Amino acid sequence: MTTSSWTVYLSGEIHTDWREQIMSGTKAAGLPVAFAAPVTHHEASDDCGVAILGLEPDKFWHDHKGAKVNAIRTRTLIGKADIVVVRFGEKYKQWNAAFDAGLAAALGKPLIVLHGPEHGHALKEVDAAALAVAVEPAQVVDILRYVIEGQLAGYTDAQQAAE
Repeated sequence: MTTSSWTVYLSGEIHTDWREQIMSGTKAAGLPVAFAAPVTHHEASDDCGVAILGLEPDKFWHDHKGAKVNAIRTRTLIGKADIVVVRFGEKYKQWNAAFDAGLAAALGKPLIVLHGPEHGHALKEVDAAALAVAVEPAQVVDILRYVIEGQLAGYTDAQQAAE
């Protein structure tokens, strides 16, 4: 088992509890993981630029300011991450998540992509850049356990030592 802490950046959809599932799973497994994420409060994320820097009459510039302020956080935290997990949900197209996956790949960050089979074709290029493509948050926890501790879920220490 490793004693150093790993930083995992959790990017992507904000409408389900997938982040909480991964965080509680790693905690239950006793893994030394710290998590980082974008701001997941939708309105705060959309309005941060104008709330801090001043109103914009044009929606394009409103969004532009918010995107740039959010990028300060996103780029910094992805840059510091040991692993980046990007979740694509069912309900919305997460263009920002695709951008985060591309940024992680460009920075050489180990990338785990999480999505259902219905997005396999649409995300084939993102999946090709990932080191793992998971369908369930529990699979991400198992990947983290394996890469951090070298332990495969369901195998005893004796089984792993014998092989």
